[in-house]
Amino acid sequence: MSIDNLKSSLPEYAKDQKLNLGSLARSTELNEEQLWGSLLAAAAATRNDTVLSEIMEEAKEHLSAEAIDAALGAATVMAMNNVAYRAKGWLGDDYAQVKFGLRMNIISKPGVDKANFELWNTVVSAINGCEHCLSAHAKTLQEEGLTKEQIWEGVKIGAVIQAVVQTVQIEAAR
Repeated sequence: MSIDNLKSSLPEYAKDQKLNLGSLARSTELNEEQLWGSLLAAAAATRNDTVLSEIMEEAKEHLSAEAIDAALGAATVMAMNNVAYRAKGWLGDDYAQVKFGLRMNIISKPGVDKANFELWNTVVSAINGCEHCLSAHAKTLQEEGLTKEQIWEGVKIGAVIQAVVQTVQIEAAR
């Protein structure tokens, strides 16, 4: 089990992350596709080969090929959107009416339930630190019927996966 591999690789100083990772992998707030898609999208967003391959291995047991592609698609489209929307915000009102001009067709046809894809976009936006995208996708999720607790569960997944990646990188440098 790859989540177990990640947990067992974490040193004592990251015991909290080991515990957090274990409890989030058993989440009851999210359905199986939401949970494993969130874990996979978060792993892809962190850009760490070790964590991505470990989570991908186990995600294949829980997700369809379409859901795997959608989770990875969420990570890639939000990598682009998070940069562009943050930049538009920083550039100010002079850029508010500038045409966005970037393709993002996957958002309208992700191949999975809209709420699940929106959740994965939310997780990635939290990792990437885009307030605009995080707020917009969380609002859509609430309109789709997800609770604040479910949305927060996705954010927690992103936070813990980011912390696990940091630990893996620290240990690789040691």
